[in-house]
Amino acid sequence: MDRILSADSTPIACHRRGEGPPLVLVGGALGIAAADAPLAALLAPRFTVVTYDRRGRGASGAAGDGGGVAGVRREIEDLAAVVTAAGPGASVFGMSSGGALALEAVAAGLPVELLAVYEPPYTPGASGLLLKARASDRLHRLLAAGDRAGAVELFLTAKGVDPATVDRMRRAPLWPGLEALAPTLVYDDAVLGDGAVPAGRFAAVTARTLVVCGGFSSARSRAATRTLAEALPRARHRTLTGQTHEVAPQVLAPVLTEFFARDVYVRQAS
Repeated sequence: MDRILSADSTPIACHRRGEGPPLVLVGGALGIAAADAPLAALLAPRFTVVTYDRRGRGASGAAGDGGGVAGVRREIEDLAAVVTAAGPGASVFGMSSGGALALEAVAAGLPVELLAVYEPPYTPGASGLLLKARASDRLHRLLAAGDRAGAVELFLTAKGVDPATVDRMRRAPLWPGLEALAPTLVYDDAVLGDGAVPAGRFAAVTARTLVVCGGFSSARSRAATRTLAEALPRARHRTLTGQTHEVAPQVLAPVLTEFFARDVYVRQAS
């Protein structure tokens, strides 16, 4: 494990494996670098894969600015530091809200030519925006009251986890670790803004982009990825048959390998 310093001197823990063109993986909400290890291992034969603990998670420095616009800016700086450390020509893959973070970073000027995202959880449309507003308000109230368990439960149920499963998870050994990460949910909430796909801002994303969703994901998620792909100047959309938001690494890895390896070859040959 390596530690690099972000722009505000926050230490960010990185893990590097494999050989080949550099590829940075950006995890989603309540995730740490270890959660990306199965996918990273499958990609490592073709790429130098860099995973990292986003701020406030795992071995990285604690979050200290409460999220919001400032929090998004700090996370963009963190990702920029990781991409720089990964090496010249690094590509980026973002999972869920990590995909939204990657898109915001590239829109803000992060020099990435190849980008892939899996189901950034935007909620476009009137009902989706209302749902996002209510969830954001409740999340902040729960965390202000110190109710980390309630914040985690809110996140899980919003993802579609049924209450009985959440109740079982509360009694499982993994629950304390999820509660420890609960304050970082404000970062994932902030990076999604009001829930709409920011088409105007994403018009600045010139990277070749692959937007992926699962064929068994919710209709809202599938529609959101298509809206996102339409908003990006150089994007293509792909649906993985039989997959949900919890995509199987062994299904996703060949798709990412084909996209990044082929486009890296085309870019180097041109």
